[in-house]
Amino acid sequence: MGAIFYFSSQHADPDQAWWTVVLRKFGHVGGYATLTALWTWALAGTVRRPLPIAAAISLAYAATDEYHQSFVDTRHGSAVDVAVDSLGIALAALAISLKPQAAKTKQFKDAGRSSKRAY
Repeated sequence: MGAIFYFSSQHADPDQAWWTVVLRKFGHVGGYATLTALWTWALAGTVRRPLPIAAAISLAYAATDEYHQSFVDTRHGSAVDVAVDSLGIALAALAISLKPQAAKTKQFKDAGRSSKRAY
């Protein structure tokens, strides 16, 4: 969240090439996908359904970050950017939900231990 806040505090160049804009949007998608995955990981084992909560936290942060940008010179808050951020959140949620069920049940369980020990 700190990295997102830092980058959103930077002044924007109004004369950006089209490819720079596209790369920035990919950065939005990747940043919010990573944020969602990290929140899911952090909440696993503490709440019953960490993914929806992680997605909600990430979406709320996307909206408040756009509000924050409205106070930065040369920047403005944009609903389009929140939509792009939502794409990253959705991609992370999809990737996490498609993870094999066996891996989900074994997550954080028996960390570093095997079920059969060789004695």
